This record gives sequence, C-alpha cells and structure tokens, in this order.
Amino acid sequence: MDRAFVAKLERFPLVRLRIRYEDVEPLRRQRIERLLEAVGALLREPWGGIRAAARAHYSRAEFETRVHDHLHLYAAEVHALSRSVRPALLVAPWRERLRALMEKQANALAREVAHLLYDRAMR
Repeated sequence: MDRAFVAKLERFPLVRLRIRYEDVEPLRRQRIERLLEAVGALLREPWGGIRAAARAHYSRAEFETRVHDHLHLYAAEVHALSRSVRPALLVAPWRERLRALMEKQANALAREVAHLLYDRAMR
C-alpha cells in the first residue's frame, strides 16, 4: 500500500516521499500488537456483544486509557510519517500542530468512546 501511494506521488516533481520505515515500523508494530491483544481479550469474554465484552474485561477508566494510548501511538506514527515528506518545508510548519491536535483529540475521543460503551449503556 505504501509503495503504490509513493509511486502515485512521483507525478508531482516538487514532492518526494521517502518513508523512513525504521521510524514508523516500531510504532506501527506496537499499535497493532496492542490492538490484537485487546481484541483477543474481548473475544475471550462470554460474547454478548462488544459492549458487554468491554465492560466485562475493562473498567471504564482502563478502557478509556487503552483507547487514548492507541490514539497516542497513531499520532506518533503519523508524526514519524510526516518526516518522510521532502522537501520538509512543505510540512514542517504543520507537523507539530498536527501532532498536538491529534493528541488533544485523542483525549476527547477516548472519553467519548468510553462514554458510549459504559455510561450510555447503563441507561
């Protein structure tokens, strides 16, 4: 998928994307491993749907923290990918703003997902 995307960018001579896999791969691997671990934990619970499995396995606070951690790793991965764009001047002014925005939204989104699974489920 990355190679096909990079090949399409070759049509734009001012933009080059040299993906630094040594920066991206550890973050991507950690994010995927944590997702697989969480899915495995939920599937080991007696199945009454995702809401019941999540509530049986995680406290609301722990679930919110897990979602936040996943989104934090995703933001770090996007940040690492942004360093692959050349010339860097195209993204440099936005790189830190994007990461800060993603981190801020991670907090809000983690709270909202936990609310939907735990608080709303109780009504």
